[in-house]
Amino acid sequence: MNVLVLGGAGYIGSHAVYQLIEQNHHVIVIDNLSTGHHEAIHPEAQFYQGDIREIDFLREVFEHEQIDAVIHFAANSLVGESMENPLKYFDNNVYGTQVLLQAMQEFGIKNIVFSSTAATYGELESVPITEEMPTIPTNTYGETKLTMEKLMRWCEQAYDMRYVSLRYFNVAGAREDAAIGEDHDPETHLIPIVLQVALDQRDFITIYGEDYQTVDGTCIRDYIHVEDLIDAHIRAVEYLQNGGESNIFNLGSSQGFSVKEIVKAARQVTGHPIPEKIGERRAGDPSTLIASSAKAQAVLGWSPSRTDITTILTDAWRWHQLRPQGYHNRTKQ
Repeated sequence: MNVLVLGGAGYIGSHAVYQLIEQNHHVIVIDNLSTGHHEAIHPEAQFYQGDIREIDFLREVFEHEQIDAVIHFAANSLVGESMENPLKYFDNNVYGTQVLLQAMQEFGIKNIVFSSTAATYGELESVPITEEMPTIPTNTYGETKLTMEKLMRWCEQAYDMRYVSLRYFNVAGAREDAAIGEDHDPETHLIPIVLQVALDQRDFITIYGEDYQTVDGTCIRDYIHVEDLIDAHIRAVEYLQNGGESNIFNLGSSQGFSVKEIVKAARQVTGHPIPEKIGERRAGDPSTLIASSAKAQAVLGWSPSRTDITTILTDAWRWHQLRPQGYHNRTKQ
């Protein structure tokens, strides 16, 4: 199978490329390297550097490559930044997807698996979150992802495209061999930031708010190992290739950990004290997000196998120890 991975130089996308190639698929990667890393691209992948908002660039790639399915990871994904600069997010995320779908329609490519987010739900009153619950995003990032889903739904009606949207929660971990891992600049994700403290690259971890309606006052999130996450993406591609109908699935471990619980577990894994400080709440942060993944398990046959938080942290810690500066050198923050 020939699979186009958009954003294949990024954290999650690069793990998708590795797994696809291990399963003997031909992989084409498109990435503009604005946040991705050239070093993260599998050497056997066919790489094209460019922006999906450029229709002529996409046409050139599609003319040169035979593509059976698309996995779409290319998007800006920082909640705080999305609240400060919503136009950037609508331009890159929504318009970029519009141009991509136009190119797919022109070249007769019918199947797309889309990297969505739990942020499409917003602040829900009950957990675990199921796919039938209302989608009322509380931040621009979630709004753009929901809009991207709607674009695909209308394109299905007009052009007979089929899509799977995977709404996932907090992704963490790395490949067990530490060949690739998580490296953002600036880093905003909790687990790598905590591990940067353990590497003495930061003096402390800031916990944003401890007055939420949770057991210890800090936000609760559902953490999923990146390798489990990619397994679901590949299953979703195969589902569409085998004639499955368009669908939306939540992906998570169906369990929640608070920020303070993550910090405590990281102390145990790393043996570092990891000092903490309490900061103000961040705009648009829901208090609790926990997934129900029952639908993905029933329809896709997906079952995450790395749900233990110690396993997730251990794999991430192995990557950060091996590559303490990530793909590029970085000074203490």
